[in-house]
Amino acid sequence: MLVHFWGVRGSLPTPILPAEVQAKVAAIVEQAVPDDFADAESKKRFLAGLPPWLHSTVGGNSPCVSVDLEDFNEPIIFDCGSGMREMKIGSEGKPLPERYHIFFSHFHWDHLYGFPFFGPAFNPAVTLDFYSPKPHMQEYLTGLMSQPYFPVQLETIRSTKHFHLLENTVSIGPLSVEFKKMSHPGDSFSYKITHNGKRFIYATDVELSKADFSPDAENINFFKDADCIVLDSQYTPDDAADKSNWGHSSFSTAVDFAAHWGIKRLFLFHYEPAYDDLKLYEILQSARSYLEEKHIKGLEVSLATEGLEIAL
Repeated sequence: MLVHFWGVRGSLPTPILPAEVQAKVAAIVEQAVPDDFADAESKKRFLAGLPPWLHSTVGGNSPCVSVDLEDFNEPIIFDCGSGMREMKIGSEGKPLPERYHIFFSHFHWDHLYGFPFFGPAFNPAVTLDFYSPKPHMQEYLTGLMSQPYFPVQLETIRSTKHFHLLENTVSIGPLSVEFKKMSHPGDSFSYKITHNGKRFIYATDVELSKADFSPDAENINFFKDADCIVLDSQYTPDDAADKSNWGHSSFSTAVDFAAHWGIKRLFLFHYEPAYDDLKLYEILQSARSYLEEKHIKGLEVSLATEGLEIAL
């Protein structure tokens, strides 16, 4: 199972502004010494030694995560944020997929507005299967792609489209997908994929509460001992306190949650648009320091970054 991150920001696509680029360049120049530019190898070593917030970017697109299986050429896609436009379609040695399975956590704009720019949707050889525990998916997408908001209408794009109202666990090829309702304005749903004994959870747009830590049967079945969770970690603890009931969690609560359920890998996700790369890497360091302070063992914490691929 390969998990790909195409969009990781919350609420709004967040471009890297010229001032941020200038600040990165200035910081790089300050760290350099003449020997770092002696030859090509010296330059490579210098660049490789820079901290991640300087030599790369977390990314500015809103949520889109895909899951691929080596022996099943029908990608599973979670949410249609602006990151959907960045998706690399197909891989070396595989034909282009002819079917995609798209699951919606909910229908707020930042989880929808990448779909009109999803190239395979315009291919008559492609079938798109949409899934949600909420009805009216087709109505929502039709509204998204209507005048005056978009020049091409849903009914005119040439792919075959099926809409599936989720009521129970669904089997897609060799894997199964379960869902769970979470706390978010207007509701949001988390999803769990199970394949060959590995369990991956996508849980964005959730304000974690005591109920999510409760040892009831539903929580135990869904979360306990999962291999990996992509979890809403939009805020610092201070910002989360100021934005109670906004439907998002702090990174420290996300760490507590993953540790509580014995989850092995946590990817912080759905970042506050106002946080720049430096701030996000400071949050990652704070999350890892928090692990040490709480003496939490067996949990690996990382940032979800655009273009990242993880294998389970």
